[in-house]
Amino acid sequence: MLLRTSISANGVTGLMILVGWSTAAALLIPGVGGALLAVVLGQLQMLVDCCDGEVARWRGTSSPAGVFLDKVGHYTTEALIPIALGIRAAGFPFDAPEDFLWTTLGLLLALVIVLNKALNDMVHVARANAGLEKLADHRDEAVPSQRLVARLRRAARFVPFHRLYHSVELTLIAFAFAVIGLLLALAGRADAELLADRWMVGLLVPLALLALIGHFVAILASKRVRG
Repeated sequence: MLLRTSISANGVTGLMILVGWSTAAALLIPGVGGALLAVVLGQLQMLVDCCDGEVARWRGTSSPAGVFLDKVGHYTTEALIPIALGIRAAGFPFDAPEDFLWTTLGLLLALVIVLNKALNDMVHVARANAGLEKLADHRDEAVPSQRLVARLRRAARFVPFHRLYHSVELTLIAFAFAVIGLLLALAGRADAELLADRWMVGLLVPLALLALIGHFVAILASKRVRG
């Protein structure tokens, strides 16, 4: 459908960025409605994200600018979503100093997620600055050479919480907790929806920190940063 229009591949990427930002904005709508809208927009962002590269290859217009814009889209979207979750958990409009705890946790979650994403790009930058060849896309390159780290990495496959911090997964988690909050509210629990959002943010932050530390250790123990 996009090939029938005059929109460029970079224009498609720009559309992906706008849809991603809209996904985060949807989470500012309280209740299940905002979370459901975020899920739909999150899926739409991934659909558009699958199209820009195809448009570029079809038209022969692939460029570093497209790769750069794609990175901007994912970095900003996956930073804005946890910020929105923090605002959601604070119960906007804010009416107590304690509410800022949740906005702060949302900002902390955004920072950790961005750092975790940046680690992979840091590997490529480090290798380029060291004059090493481009990293091959082989699974064994990422396998830690130390036995203990390798075993922990394999164990993480059974509880893959480190995968929770992409835009699609975050919106699905937000929707799940919104449904839990709605059910508790229907059962007569006061402020159930707000409590569910706070439980979500409170659980995501320590798990994100654990994922960041594990990712960092796994990179240092792998062949990716070896000469």
